[in-house]
Amino acid sequence: MSERLEKCQNCGALIDEEDLFCGNCGTEAPHREGREADKATMTTLSFDCEGCGASMSYSAKEGTLRCPFCGSEKLKKKKDHKTVAPQAAIPFAVDRSQAESLMRDALKKGYWRPSDLSTAAIIEKITPIYVPFWVFQAKVFSNWTADTSDLPFGSTGDWRPVSGQHQAEYRGLLVGASGALTPHETDAIGPFRLDAAAEPASVDFDSFTVEDFKVSRKYARPYARNGLEELERQACDAEYVPPRSRNVKVNMRIQDMSSEPMLLPIWIMAYRYKDKVYRFLINGQTSKTFGQAPVSYAKIGVAVAATVGVALAVLAAMAICAGLAGR
Repeated sequence: MSERLEKCQNCGALIDEEDLFCGNCGTEAPHREGREADKATMTTLSFDCEGCGASMSYSAKEGTLRCPFCGSEKLKKKKDHKTVAPQAAIPFAVDRSQAESLMRDALKKGYWRPSDLSTAAIIEKITPIYVPFWVFQAKVFSNWTADTSDLPFGSTGDWRPVSGQHQAEYRGLLVGASGALTPHETDAIGPFRLDAAAEPASVDFDSFTVEDFKVSRKYARPYARNGLEELERQACDAEYVPPRSRNVKVNMRIQDMSSEPMLLPIWIMAYRYKDKVYRFLINGQTSKTFGQAPVSYAKIGVAVAATVGVALAVLAAMAICAGLAGR
C-alpha cells in the first residue's frame, strides 16, 4: 500500500496522510482533498510523567497527581494542546471491587509463585484508565508456498512443493498507542469486544484518567502490518497447507488499510510484595488479567533438588546394573 507523507511546515517532521496535525510540534497538517482526517480535542488538565513518559489527562474527580502507570509523583503540567480525539470508546464493565478480587484470584494461580502471594500482596495503587489504541482494518491478498511430505502414490523423494492464493478482509486489529504500556502488555490484555464500542459523547470520561495518544498512526502501521502477516500466515496454514509441511511462506499485498483511534478500558494496578512493586493489568470490559508476579525460590530449590536426586538415583541404578553385568 502506498503512503503519502508530507513534511511539517514548522519543524520538518514527516506527517502521515491521515494525521490531522504534526505529532512532533502540534502544527496543523495541510488539508488532504478526499481524505477525512482525525478529529482533534483540546486537552487542558494534562501531565507528563517524568518517570515513565506517559502523557495523561486527569479527572478533577480523581483528585490525584500520581502516575497510575509507574507510581511516580514527578508529574509535569503540560500546556493546553491538541490531541487525537477518539472516534469510539468502550465503557468500563468491571468496577473497583471486582478488579481487586480478580487480581487476588489471579495471584493464587501458578505453582512457582509464593504460597502467600495473594494474601500478602498490598495494593499500592488501583486506577481505571482509558488507554488509546489504533483499530486497523484491511484487505489482504496473498501468494503462499510450502513443502509437504504428503506425496502422491508412487512418487519418489521426501518433499514436494505446493503453492496457492488466498484473500481475506481483517477488522479489529488492535495496536496500542500508549506511551507507558509495552506492546507485549497491550497485546496480552486483549482482545476486546469492539462491537460494544460507544460514541465518545456517551462515555463519562470525567470520572477517569485518560491517556493521550503517544504512538502516531504512521508508527502504529508497521505493527499492524506484522499482525496482518501473522493472521494471514495462520489462515493459509490452516486452510490450504497440508498437515505435514515445512518452509511455509506467505507473500502478502495489503489494500485499503485504514484505522480509527479508540479508547479502551484497562485497570492499572500496582501491588507490593515484600520490598518490590509489581504492575498488574485487568481488561475493564472482559475481566482478562495480565501482570507481573514474583517466583518462589524455595519451590524452585525443592524442584531442582528433587531433579538432582532422581538423576543421581538413575545413575546409581545404572552403575549397579553395569556392575552386575560385568560379573
